[in-house]
Amino acid sequence: MIATVKAHAKLTVTLAVTGVRADGYHLIDAEMVTLDLADTLSIDADAESTSLTATGAYSAGMPLDDSNMTSKALRLCNRHAAVHLDKVIPHGGGLGGGSADAAAILRWAGYTDLIAAANLGADIPFCMVGGRARVQGIGEIITPLPFVARSFTLVIPPLSCSTPLVYRAWDDLGGPTGDGPNDLESAALVVEPQLVRWRDRIREAVGKPPTLAGSGATWFVDAHNADLAAALPDAHVVFASTVA
Repeated sequence: MIATVKAHAKLTVTLAVTGVRADGYHLIDAEMVTLDLADTLSIDADAESTSLTATGAYSAGMPLDDSNMTSKALRLCNRHAAVHLDKVIPHGGGLGGGSADAAAILRWAGYTDLIAAANLGADIPFCMVGGRARVQGIGEIITPLPFVARSFTLVIPPLSCSTPLVYRAWDDLGGPTGDGPNDLESAALVVEPQLVRWRDRIREAVGKPPTLAGSGATWFVDAHNADLAAALPDAHVVFASTVA
């Protein structure tokens, strides 16, 4: 029997980097919310071995070998399956696409160890719990918060940001706290300078600066803003809302 599960994107609304552990992992204090933007996983647990296939807007260039987060999640919970991914969440966009897929596998398998999941990927524990939460530690400390209905306009440029490189740049910059809600923004702009142009175009279109989602490369503003789609025809503009 094939199980179909949703893997919802996460949005990091605020992010403070509060320190670095001795093993190099960064400590955070963040507010994250689950969005209605979601990948769909079709899981065939009767398959004799693990295999991955993918279609969808963001399937191109995605690794389908053991390095994929879905494969790693299957190994973590000691399961195998043939998994087809319908990719709607961009990879490298700061929306937790790979983490959401891995979390969907762990939920399907009934796996609940958030600490082990965080060692696999810092965003996975929140994606396992979902809703709205304060996220601390390296991502394994999840404190649920009351649900708040919000909507966002996501601007997904044709760029990607490597999370490890952004954190490394944050270290190299001396650990800036930032002027806005995301401490990683200045580091992400160093890793991918083209983000500056996108930030400025969005600010010009809506009259206020956008917020960077996590380590980038997605920018977002509050509310659904149809003007942005017209102003940025070379970007993927998505309207998304929070889900409990």
